[in-house]
Amino acid sequence: MYLIEETKQLADRVFQIWIRAPHVARHAKAGQFLMIRVAETGERIPLTISAVDGDSVRVIFMAIGKTTTWLSRLATGDTVLDVAGPLGRPSEIKPYGTCAVIGGGVGIASIPIIAAAAKRAGNYVIGIIGARNSALLILEEELAGTCDELHVATDDGSGGTHGFVSDVLKTALQKQKIDCAWVVGPAMMMKVTSMVTKPFGVKTFVSLNPIMVDGTGMCGSCRVLVGGTTRFACVDGPEFDAHQVDFDLLIQRQRSYLNEEKSAIEEYLVHTCQCSGGSPHA
Repeated sequence: MYLIEETKQLADRVFQIWIRAPHVARHAKAGQFLMIRVAETGERIPLTISAVDGDSVRVIFMAIGKTTTWLSRLATGDTVLDVAGPLGRPSEIKPYGTCAVIGGGVGIASIPIIAAAAKRAGNYVIGIIGARNSALLILEEELAGTCDELHVATDDGSGGTHGFVSDVLKTALQKQKIDCAWVVGPAMMMKVTSMVTKPFGVKTFVSLNPIMVDGTGMCGSCRVLVGGTTRFACVDGPEFDAHQVDFDLLIQRQRSYLNEEKSAIEEYLVHTCQCSGGSPHA
């Protein structure tokens, strides 16, 4: 059993937990992820390692499906059954020169560890984060302390630049040379943002988030098309050359089990409501 040392809600449906998992923390590197199972009857879900502190790792997630909702309801002092990792290939960190780390929505959770590693490698690090509105922005203060400069964008203009992270990135590219970029967020956001870097010849990585079952390359559910070749995000990634990724196929595959996911969360909410003595339809 793995102890949850701290829990915190960061934004609407967005939660942060610190889990004591020495075997993961000891070997974790930027860009890697872990597989977590809450209990014996639970499914495995992949969560990116957001930070490491001693024997503990931080993961940040949005409570949107059955398992993430279940996980969001755990408290400090609770435990989860399984934490497997670190999994996946680490980020390709080296002294590029000037690096941009771009996060959108809950994808912001993935970039602090990358920004810190890039900074340690001697790079000048530009952070760009964005969300639908200012209430959904996360880790702004933390990233401001890590990056050499931090830019914020919101879709509605309630915080930072009125617009998208792709707009902010394009402005930055027009002003200065950027040698490498990491983009993490929803698939469409990664597609659009990586299209911005392509004309400038910027080496760009994206962290892909396909459906994943085991995290070890056995099931093949996380297959993605990169440069015309089928790759497995769990063992070949999760980071890939953004300009080689077939984002349309990725988005299509992400929608494969929408009906099943909807049924699972509905059944879970009814069950937990009944168990707590409330009306199933409350």
